[in-house]
Amino acid sequence: MNGTSRILLNAALRDESGHATSGIGALAAGAGAALLGIGAANDTGWLAVTGGIVAGVGIVAWELLRHVTIDQKLMGRVDRLEGK
Repeated sequence: MNGTSRILLNAALRDESGHATSGIGALAAGAGAALLGIGAANDTGWLAVTGGIVAGVGIVAWELLRHVTIDQKLMGRVDRLEGK
């Protein structure tokens, strides 16, 4: 491995940008789960349903944001390192 490849590999391993972005979806999912629990405990059907929907959308948003911000960048760097 030559010096340039080693520098690129070290930079790719140290790059942590984008990991906090996916937390937005997790926060929405947590808020939805809390609303679901409150709605179920208080026998408030509309709040429980709304909380379930928000939790579901939050989980999907978390996974989508994680894929876009982390997985695609990581796979792009691996492909560049492999020369594809």
